[in-house]
This record gives sequence, structure tokens and C-alpha cells, in this order.
Amino acid sequence: MIPPPHAPAFLAANGWGGAEIRPLAGDASFRRYFRVLAPGRTAVLMDAPPAHEDVGPFLHVAQHLIARGFSAPRALAEDRAGGLLLLDDFGDRLVGPLLRDEPALEEGIYRDAVALLVELAKIAETSGFAPYDRAVLRREVALFPDWYAPALALDVDRDGFKKAWDAVLGAVDSPAAPVLVLRDYHADNIMLLDRPGLRRLGLLDFQDALAGHPAYDLVSLLQDARRDVAPALEAAMLDHYARLAGGIDRAAYEILGAQRNTKILGIFTRLWKRDGKASYLPMQPRVWGYLERNLAHPALAPVAEWYARNVAAEFRAAAWEPLPA
Repeated sequence: MIPPPHAPAFLAANGWGGAEIRPLAGDASFRRYFRVLAPGRTAVLMDAPPAHEDVGPFLHVAQHLIARGFSAPRALAEDRAGGLLLLDDFGDRLVGPLLRDEPALEEGIYRDAVALLVELAKIAETSGFAPYDRAVLRREVALFPDWYAPALALDVDRDGFKKAWDAVLGAVDSPAAPVLVLRDYHADNIMLLDRPGLRRLGLLDFQDALAGHPAYDLVSLLQDARRDVAPALEAAMLDHYARLAGGIDRAAYEILGAQRNTKILGIFTRLWKRDGKASYLPMQPRVWGYLERNLAHPALAPVAEWYARNVAAEFRAAAWEPLPA
């Protein structure tokens, strides 16, 4: 977590000369974050190496959200060629860590997070965003046979995998009223804010947003790979969503849950095998638990049958033991 060499010059050119730069966080991508401290003010520096990342989508989605009254970090300065953004500092009250220390806040924060999705879905303008269509959904689930199966030396039926998913994705790949899908909406990407002029929940890590089904971000929130969401809380929040939104497509929720959890199993394995990031592997059993709940829904019968034929119990859940890299 050493700042890129061109960061001091970037900061100096934008009124932050001499500011201290402290490591803040990294994530599953190549992006890194630093806190910039100057007398009486702070900001966040995003380092997105241009060889691997593009800050343009982040800026586009942030501007879209801010213009519609949601709390996303404003860009104070940008160097697109150098992959640097200077952003509003939303503080340190990241919901995931916060709930570890203050679990009594959980239900209230989740109720607000669900309500935010309902409000986001009311905004019909998604013309500036690519569709979250079958091609994207199919490409994402393919990460499972591409990465997870080889990591455990599983010889799986790839053609049957594609056919099983094609049999269920028609229910979710072309919603009649697509919404902005943030695609990684969960406790570790939500900030609890207490600042005049900003909503209570601040949004992070939304640069991959697409126009798709409203159930996707809901399942991202309630089947969180990084923290346990109790089935009772998930059920209560689904009821809360249904009351606010006038209903919920439960089959779509479970299909997109299975799609997302299958994708995550592949991504976490790829992070280990390709990028040397094994810290995500302990989350695999939790993701399997969510996935097996999804697969119990009748709408997922073809996919459940594929898993039953191709992935035995010893290659799932708590039995996860990575092979040597």
C-alpha cells in the first residue's frame, strides 16, 4: 500500500500539496485507496492503475447517482490518464465492520438499505448503461467451470451447465422495466453517514453498474458473501421490500441469487489461483450455503440437477479445502 509515485504531484496540482497520504484499503480489483490529510480537511485518493482499471465508469455512475439525490463520493480532482481520483471522504463508518461492533444496528441499517433499492428502482432513466443481459449473466456463471471446477480437479459437463442456465435465465435477463443495478451492493460497500445534505447511506464500489433486474442488488445485499445474513433477517427484509415495492418476484430473486453465488465461487477461486489472493477462500462455505438455498427453489430445477450430477457434497460448503496453488 505505497502510493503511486505520481500521487504527490497530482495532489499538489489540485491544492493538496504537502498533504499526508495514508493507506486506507484495497479490494478484489487492482484499485487501492488512501486517505489524504491536510490541516482541517481530508479526502480519499483512488489509485486505479490504467493498465488494469478505468476511472471513467466510476465517475459516470457517481454523477448519475448524485444528480438523483443519492450519496456517492464527489470527485474533487481527476487524472484519468494516471488513474487517480481525489474523492469526498465519507469517513470510517463502513457498515460491515460497524455491525461487528454494534450488532443492534443491523435491522435498522438493512431496512434503510432495502428502502434505498426501492427508491433507486423508481428512477426509470437507465439509457446510459449497458444491459445486464443473458450474455453477461452467462459469461459470469461460466467462471464456475472455468475456475472453481479445475481448482478441485472436477471434470464437469460444461455443455450441460450452459443448457441448464439457459433454461432459467429467460425469467431474469430482459426485465420489462430495467433499473440501475450497482452489482456489488452489500455491507462492505455501504457507509453510514451523518452529514448535512447527504442521505444516511453512502454508496461505494459501483463502477460496474448495468441496467438490469431489480432483484439482483437485493440478493447482493441479503446473501452477502462477506458476512452472515441470518435467514430470519433475509426473510424479514424480503417482506419489507415487498411492502415498499408493491410485491417481489421471488423466483427471480432465487435465480439471480444462484447466478451471483455461482459467479462468486468462480471469482474467489480466480482471485486465489490467478492473483494470489487466498483471503477470499474462507468465504466459500458461506456462499455455498446461500447457493444451496437458492437451488431449492423450483425455478432452478435444471441448475440444481446439474449441480447434483457434477459437484458432490465433498466439494461443497465446509468441505472446501483448496488444492496447492
